[in-house]
Amino acid sequence: MIIGALFGFIAGNITQSPYIGFMIGMLAGGIASLIHAFISITLRGNQIVSGLALTIFGLGITNFFGQDWINKKFTIPVHSIAVPGLSKIPVLGPVLFNQDYFVYFSYILVLFMWFILFKTKIGVHLRSVGENAKASDAMGVNVNKTRYFWTFFGGLLAGAGGAYLTLAYAPFWLDAITAGRGWIAVALVIFAMWNPLYAIIGAYLFGGIDSLQFQLQATGTTIPSSLLNMQPYLLTLIVVIAATIIVRAKHIGTPRELGVPYAREEK
Repeated sequence: MIIGALFGFIAGNITQSPYIGFMIGMLAGGIASLIHAFISITLRGNQIVSGLALTIFGLGITNFFGQDWINKKFTIPVHSIAVPGLSKIPVLGPVLFNQDYFVYFSYILVLFMWFILFKTKIGVHLRSVGENAKASDAMGVNVNKTRYFWTFFGGLLAGAGGAYLTLAYAPFWLDAITAGRGWIAVALVIFAMWNPLYAIIGAYLFGGIDSLQFQLQATGTTIPSSLLNMQPYLLTLIVVIAATIIVRAKHIGTPRELGVPYAREEK
């Protein structure tokens, strides 16, 4: 996410196009994810260690390449487009249907991914390599190829999230500008129990809590700003604890072979 944020920001400034910057940010995130894929799939390394190492690598490489861009702004505005009729719905209309193209793209993406996951053969293959890789291999599914592709796809989406942050949400660059939002995204996956429809609900919940701190500060609340800044991360801890208890009690959501490398020769 941090890699997509920087390289999307740089590309957007060079080309003066938020859309090109967004695509470059996506690609940068996808390329970074291939490092994780190589370590965890090909080398069969520990996925948690690989993920943490990639996080530290991302912070380091963006600190190095982002020095000349610190405090610079992206000045090309990303305009909101009101959906006729729907944007007039009280309360929800302005929130959901008076947004930019990137946000509308996320709506379509969520529905598309739900359909792919639960209604297509491709989705069955994807879920099967996380549930029982040996059985999938026996049925003719290329386990490593499938895992590589979807890891790369996940990297594209992480890069897209970072690029949106620096091109539209907060159009400037600072070191570590993602400020832990990537970890909140991980918590969202647990909260959603690997279902894209639940994930978008959780995303708006977390986003609402995040924006609430600014609303409260604008009203002149006496609550210290440091406590307000803690809100999204405190909610993350609560959600992870609650979701973990539910998942363990009902045995739902979590792929059985999550984090387990697959070695075909060990069948």
